Amino acid sequence: MNESIYKRIKALPPLDDTVTKIQAICKNENSSLNDLSQIIEKDPMLTANILRSANSPLYGFSREVTTISRAVALFGMATIRGFALSSAVKKSFKINLDPYGITSQDFLNISIIQNALMYNWYSKINASELAVLSPASFMLEVGKIVISNELNETGKAAEFKAKLKNISNPFDLSELENKTVEISNETVTAKIFEQWNLETELVDAILYSNSPDDAPKHIKNYSKALKVVKNAVNIFNQLDDNSLQNTLMCLDEYGFAQDKFLEAVAKVKANL
Repeated sequence: MNESIYKRIKALPPLDDTVTKIQAICKNENSSLNDLSQIIEKDPMLTANILRSANSPLYGFSREVTTISRAVALFGMATIRGFALSSAVKKSFKINLDPYGITSQDFLNISIIQNALMYNWYSKINASELAVLSPASFMLEVGKIVISNELNETGKAAEFKAKLKNISNPFDLSELENKTVEISNETVTAKIFEQWNLETELVDAILYSNSPDDAPKHIKNYSKALKVVKNAVNIFNQLDDNSLQNTLMCLDEYGFAQDKFLEAVAKVKANL
């Protein structure tokens, strides 16, 4: 592992008090949606972010959402947890993705689209697995922030950006990351989750999202779903014809029916 990147991860601040409490509530089977709402309401920035997202057409709720309790009821604990972790990322990192040819706003938009696609798809497939897949889909690209900082500070950004022009999919990008900084976005993201003491299912789901067949048996379905979403939405393409064609082949490979996925795509794509 790249020692410099490892040190960056180890130096990350712990999750803030609000996110830590949200984590605990989501893990506790005896917790209620009301418990979660009360914690969120004490954090104005997180409250505003969740309400803004709840009223985004990407998630397709039919009525305006004006209260956190209503947003929590609609999204469920898993997706709310994803919003909280996304908030933690914004607080913990200076986001500069210039070596990847995207802005910080592009990065945030991609994360939201990935999550909205996963939410709209898997809520019709196996809603219980959203406990892992919803927060994971929010965080698929987080490692790029750390890699980008490393590229900038070691003078490798221009070389990386030039080579990026010859790449058109996230899996070749992982290979480029490994060649340039000896570690991929997926591994960095998994290490960040380990640093924050998140559960191993979440860590491993992302770690194996490029190679689900190599994942432990209980992780394979999570990693397969994440690979599907990453095929469809990434820094190169967001639900365009080319990425969708590749994604349909991925769906077939892993035995997912196309109809529910394409319904989710249509819902998200109509509101981009």
